Amino acid sequence: MSTDRPQLHPRSHLFTVRVWEEEIGAGQTELRGKVQLLTTREGRYFREWAQLVPLLLTMLSELDPTLETEQ
Repeated sequence: MSTDRPQLHPRSHLFTVRVWEEEIGAGQTELRGKVQLLTTREGRYFREWAQLVPLLLTMLSELDPTLETEQ
């Protein structure tokens, strides 16, 4: 039996990423997406792949402000 205290913050987080194409008119489509943290159900939307990683880093830093992330 371990005498260590349980961790207050999990070492990993589970996200879902949903991506779809949305028609924006004149036969053109645009990428849309939503990333959602499953434990809190918090979700954020994005329109470009390049926005996904910074969005995940922001969401992670909000969970643990002491988390250092390289951007």
